[in-house]
Amino acid sequence: MPNDTRIALVTGSNKGIGLEIARQLAQAGIHVIIGVRNSERAKAAIADLASQGLDVASVRIDLTDHTSIAAAAEMIRNRYGQLDILVNNAGIVDPQDGPPSAGAPEAVRRIMDTNFVGTIAVTQAMLPLLRQSPKGRIVNLSSALGSLAVMGDRSSPYYSARLIGYNASKAALNMLTVQLAAELDETGIVINSVAPGYVKTDLTEHAGFISAEEGARLPVHYALNSEETGLFVESAGRMPW
Repeated sequence: MPNDTRIALVTGSNKGIGLEIARQLAQAGIHVIIGVRNSERAKAAIADLASQGLDVASVRIDLTDHTSIAAAAEMIRNRYGQLDILVNNAGIVDPQDGPPSAGAPEAVRRIMDTNFVGTIAVTQAMLPLLRQSPKGRIVNLSSALGSLAVMGDRSSPYYSARLIGYNASKAALNMLTVQLAAELDETGIVINSVAPGYVKTDLTEHAGFISAEEGARLPVHYALNSEETGLFVESAGRMPW
């Protein structure tokens, strides 16, 4: 591997939009580490990408298992010495989630533990490695459902999407973006929240409007090209918090 090759970690990237983000980053010449919970799924994802001649590796990382997160960071440190791009893509939904009056508190806790607390844990573990990069980038995969302005707008097509656990987890993720961008302002590390759109994946039961390939383009753009930090964006531009 050339010394100037950039290294990216994409969590939850064995399928769906995460796999497509990994594919497009690798196509751009990035050495991509696929972060997944299941080793068999990792092998299938690597085989898929390698069949296209793409430069990929994998690491076990479970956002609810902080020991696995620490081990993943140690592996990246030992093998590469730095991390240039972190894409916080991993996230879950829960069938017991629902509107505030009915969503099961246990489901809300499960979602928050993965989508928010787990993402914080990964980000904290990878920050020392990102600080070693001359151009560190963090992309948090958010959602229009995490926008308080959008969810409070009766004219919004998302207004009736009341999933208190999932929506709150994405709103919390946006707070991570805002506060971490301010904290890292003098470091050169850029962090943004990206809402890819309503993507046809297992997460949405393939009920979305766009393909995983289309949905991956905006996160990949911000992972590779963004110089602005602390933004919340969608394909049409800036999104209200």
